[in-house]
Amino acid sequence: MTTFEAFAREIRLATEGLSQEAISAELAKFAKEELARAISSGEAPATYTRYVNGREGVPEEAVEAPGPILYVFSNWKIVIEAALEALIHASPRKSGDFRKSFVVIVGGKAVTAYDDIPSEAEVIITNAQPYVRKIQVSRGGSRFGSAGKGSAIKVPPRLFDAGRRAVISRFGSSFVQAEVRFLDLGTGIHPLIPYILKGRQKVRKAKQNMMSLAFREGRATLARRKVLEAGQRLTYPSLVLNMVD
Repeated sequence: MTTFEAFAREIRLATEGLSQEAISAELAKFAKEELARAISSGEAPATYTRYVNGREGVPEEAVEAPGPILYVFSNWKIVIEAALEALIHASPRKSGDFRKSFVVIVGGKAVTAYDDIPSEAEVIITNAQPYVRKIQVSRGGSRFGSAGKGSAIKVPPRLFDAGRRAVISRFGSSFVQAEVRFLDLGTGIHPLIPYILKGRQKVRKAKQNMMSLAFREGRATLARRKVLEAGQRLTYPSLVLNMVD
């Protein structure tokens, strides 16, 4: 699988016979031209933070030669699209509703324009369907739903963990930090979020395996379960992403 490579280039500028002011002006002009070329060719994304002589956000024309002029690009689009591809690929295929319900959240709001996400942002990917938690914590290959009526769906093992592994495998942990968390999400993100539990439910803990313990001790042991009461908000399994500085 192809690894991610950041855009980087050393810019050399002929300065013989030029004054300091002229060198600075040529450096600014050349940097802007290189930036425009890199973006138009697709070599670099359109979202970036500019540093001129170590100052963030000032224009290129404020440069004092020899600079530097530094562009730090946001590469969230390629990371998010890769994560979504992995999550969708591992999702149930029964009706297609689950596959269409992944939500990308930045700053407490759902976003669809990934090019506009700043590099320092935290990105959360979850699924708005109320059965997302059951899918995440169920055993791989198991089914839930009304099987007799033809509506049962096959559950993949640890869906969001599969998404995390795909992201780290492609981009590396030195570039992006990825972890799976269960989050309490507020209103305004998606019409289905948050889901309020309508009945008392027992939810199997994600990392619980009591069967081997039961057999080793030679006695029956009941798997511990977390009880969720009616009126509680569902906590959503989520893939949480952060760029590594």
